[in-house]
Amino acid sequence: MKGLNVIGFILLMTASSCSVSRFLPPGEKLYKGATIIIEKNVAVKNTSKQLKKQLKLAVTPRRNKFLLGQPYKVWWWYTIGEPDPKKNGKGLRAFLRKKLAEPPVLSSRLNTTVTAENMQAFMENTGYFHSTVQGDTVNSGYYTKAIYKAQVQPQYHIKSITWISDSSALLKLLEQRQKRGILKTGQPYRLSDISAERDQLDIFLKTKGYYYFNPDYLMAYADTTIGNREVALYLNVKKTTPEKAKYSYKINKIIVFANYSLVAAQLDTSMQGAVAYQGLLITDTTKKFNPRLFAQTITYRPGTTYNSRSQNSTLNRFISLGTFKFVKNRFEAIKDSNDHRLNVYYYLTPAKKKSFQGEIDGFSKDNNSLGTQLSVNWKNRNLFKGAELLTVKAYTGVEISFADSLRNNNSFRIGGEVSIKFPRYAIPFFNIKENNFYPPNTNLLIGYELFRKQLFYTKNLFRLQYDFTWKKNIQNEFTLAPIALSYLNASNVTDSFYKQALINPAILLNVYSEAILGSYFSYTYNSAQRSRKNKWYFNASIDLSGNIAGLVTGAKNFREKTIFNTPFAQYVKTDVDLHYTRAFANKWNWANRIQIGIGIPYNNSSLLPFSKQYIIGGSSSVRGFRVRSLGPGTHQPTAEDQRFFQIIGGDYKFLANSEIRIPITPIISGAVFFDVGNIWTKDTLLFGPGAKLSNNWYKELAVASGIGLRFDATVLVIRADLGIPLRKPFLPSTDRWVLNQIDFGSSDWRKQNLVLNIALGMPF
Repeated sequence: MKGLNVIGFILLMTASSCSVSRFLPPGEKLYKGATIIIEKNVAVKNTSKQLKKQLKLAVTPRRNKFLLGQPYKVWWWYTIGEPDPKKNGKGLRAFLRKKLAEPPVLSSRLNTTVTAENMQAFMENTGYFHSTVQGDTVNSGYYTKAIYKAQVQPQYHIKSITWISDSSALLKLLEQRQKRGILKTGQPYRLSDISAERDQLDIFLKTKGYYYFNPDYLMAYADTTIGNREVALYLNVKKTTPEKAKYSYKINKIIVFANYSLVAAQLDTSMQGAVAYQGLLITDTTKKFNPRLFAQTITYRPGTTYNSRSQNSTLNRFISLGTFKFVKNRFEAIKDSNDHRLNVYYYLTPAKKKSFQGEIDGFSKDNNSLGTQLSVNWKNRNLFKGAELLTVKAYTGVEISFADSLRNNNSFRIGGEVSIKFPRYAIPFFNIKENNFYPPNTNLLIGYELFRKQLFYTKNLFRLQYDFTWKKNIQNEFTLAPIALSYLNASNVTDSFYKQALINPAILLNVYSEAILGSYFSYTYNSAQRSRKNKWYFNASIDLSGNIAGLVTGAKNFREKTIFNTPFAQYVKTDVDLHYTRAFANKWNWANRIQIGIGIPYNNSSLLPFSKQYIIGGSSSVRGFRVRSLGPGTHQPTAEDQRFFQIIGGDYKFLANSEIRIPITPIISGAVFFDVGNIWTKDTLLFGPGAKLSNNWYKELAVASGIGLRFDATVLVIRADLGIPLRKPFLPSTDRWVLNQIDFGSSDWRKQNLVLNIALGMPF
């Protein structure tokens, strides 16, 4: 039977091959790519492999995609047929061609002479002087293939770097800076390095006041005749460089137009009505803004040397405020040619001050539930005339669990919050000055939420948070919340809930009223903006609660002290989250994550607050186990517990995930994943000795694997992951690996072990 399938597949591919050939225009062949041959030369043996990869980048055109030697996308192109021209690129055929097919790359597009010249030029520019490339074609059936033979000479290296200098300040500055630059003696000659050096020197000069300088004013001359395959580099400023580019400029005046209209015929330079404030001239005829806003945002003052970094920082800070729809600036040299100073003009177009917005959101949670939320937001982008953002939000939503029946485990919520974001450090009695590229933010939030678990209980949650967020650069972000308060009060607890609590008292923690008087600090590193191939994400945080309250009340024992008749939590909680993603040339991605969490309750608390506990399993965790069906340790929650309630979690957590993400179409990708993890408690209070963290924790790890599909709908990613358990820590120690029990043909096995996770967004 398998043999027949293979034969059928071969016949299908042969048929598709023939059908492609009959569609080709007369005299045309299908281009099948190029082969590059580097003739043997002992002197270039060590670099030939890398050179061949680089020469492939110069090959044009790019061939069609092939599967098992067949141009399957070209076959789709002809099979789907031409779309109706009257539909202007719309319709089913146009859609299918765009998603499944690609036009044929024909032999008439091939020009081996031009490609060979491009390869030869590339080698000249990378120091392989006097190398040659010859191109030819080979026909086979209805295919054409290009053959390029390269005779490569040894690469030249830089022997010396010399500035043709004079006594000018500009040349002295360039010569001093270049010694710390990209070009170094002994390295291979590369034109790209010379170009990069020019750009770096230009950036450097822009920080030293040379506003009018341009990298094209720098000249490099390479002498390749000195022998021994070495190059002598000579650098200089061109004689045709304009005079104004040779001088460093200082800032004369800084003028801000706070209400600039885009319909203005020309940029205004009038300073009529301008108000002087901390070295700035501010024109704000409508009095919309406090002058302090501009003094805080602009990072330099008159009399300072022009610096492109300060200029870019100021523009970014204006844009980050969110108060201005458009921001532009202009530099203008004063008319006296002997006075090297600049006037700076900022033209700011305010955004609409107030706005109202409604949203319908979909979300998924780790507990394998999906939900929808309706929210309305009212915003004021300039509350106190200092670009403060006031947001008033009201929302309501429903959350549905696929694993539970509609009447038992669904929940409803309604709430609201008021927040103010200050584009600065807003600390009473303190005025902190800073001029970072990314301005800091201070956030103040007050919120309330009513949460109803259908048929069981109601929770009232009050929140107050005061935090600061700042960035050192685009990769490093810090958050400090000196005040993070929450108060949880449960009410309307039903008899059904208490009956279940007689069986499992642990669920009473779901309705325990508690106050969290805390603070936290977090640090985030994200390299995604800097690297496309290797992406690192790291987050570390520490969360503290009850320290000051404990000192005030003298709390010593479990639940001994209260604030406003409510016990307050005391704990220390720290989390580490590390991600690494490797991108491959075929657009495959290998994504990995490690999470470690440690929570230590003390004095007034013997357990972490319910909202701070760790859970395991579900759509973004160990995906072969449903949420709440795993842990702590070797404990296994009962079926009733899993069905009705959120069971207590753990004080410690370890989680590791690895998955290969494979593109299938532009909007659909697949994944193969492998997950490991579990949670533990610090004592045996609720779940016995099996739940407590011990030296044998690694023997209690759950292991799961599976496959998934991801649909990228542009605005959101819909994800379906099908996981199976490979190791069950709640089984006896000798029976935990269950690989030998896998039986996809058994309906009972599938019912007990196949876990379908439906979620929105990527798992990590």
